[in-house]
Amino acid sequence: MEEKKGFFKRLVSGLTKTRDNIVSGMDSIFHGFSKIDEDFYEELEETLIMGDLGVHATMEILEDLREKVRTMHLKDPMECRQLLIDSIKEQMDVGETAYEFENRTSVVFVIGVNGVGKTTTIGKLAGKLRDQGKKVVLAAADTFRAAAGEQLREWANRAGVDMIGGQEGADPASVVYDAVAAAKARKADVLLCDTAGRLHNKKDLMEELKKIKRVIDREYPEAFRETLVVLDATTGQNALAQAKEFNEVGDITGVILTKMDGTAKGGIAVAIQAELGIPVKYIGVGETINDLQKFDSDEFVNALFYREEEARETAD
Repeated sequence: MEEKKGFFKRLVSGLTKTRDNIVSGMDSIFHGFSKIDEDFYEELEETLIMGDLGVHATMEILEDLREKVRTMHLKDPMECRQLLIDSIKEQMDVGETAYEFENRTSVVFVIGVNGVGKTTTIGKLAGKLRDQGKKVVLAAADTFRAAAGEQLREWANRAGVDMIGGQEGADPASVVYDAVAAAKARKADVLLCDTAGRLHNKKDLMEELKKIKRVIDREYPEAFRETLVVLDATTGQNALAQAKEFNEVGDITGVILTKMDGTAKGGIAVAIQAELGIPVKYIGVGETINDLQKFDSDEFVNALFYREEEARETAD
């Protein structure tokens, strides 16, 4: 509970720039308009799109708002603030089934381009799962990048989990093959695979992932599958473009957004969910193992929209 509270505080401070970017713009619209008219909606639309919520999410949110304003016969723009906040929460709710892999014997693929913090994120995720009492095996199947294996080994040691592979230039599918054998022998709950981090050659990446999946189909058919893509929140719309591309390569089941602290582009969390229908499942707001947490739409939107004192009350 303490950890959760500490995270919420970090989230509130981490979202400061995003808050300045989106919320202050929105609030000046709520205060600046005396009636709810087309100009009011247009200004809101512009603020949300500029805040990286994306066109799709913005349209859905505003459609929802218009509907509520009509049904409730609202006249005062200030009455829209809470409705808008609720609508954003609804857009982002991941639902209970999002973490099903934690309760089953599962294979979790983690993909993402270099530089987004993929290896670090896998290390943190391994630590989190281990803290939940899960037995975790790490597969170092991103054999393309020099030093990825060593970096992952450091995290594996820190998280207290077993790691297989890590030889540069090894065939990723054979690393996964060995890791599956180890996961079965050690009765692991979760096999966490660090997979390739390049997008510039999609065809090769597709082939590589297909090969890995064939190994899993053959050797570990009973395992539940999860594919998470790690994205850097600071890149905003570029992160959305990456998610789209990765989704073409393999079916993505969830997103991990890193570097949420100190970016003005935190609204991208809303955009990804709305544009791709892929939930954000984890967010990272710092360097330590506890800085990666499950995504909670209520918590995220509260941290974004409420001033610190209000946010604190909401968290209590």
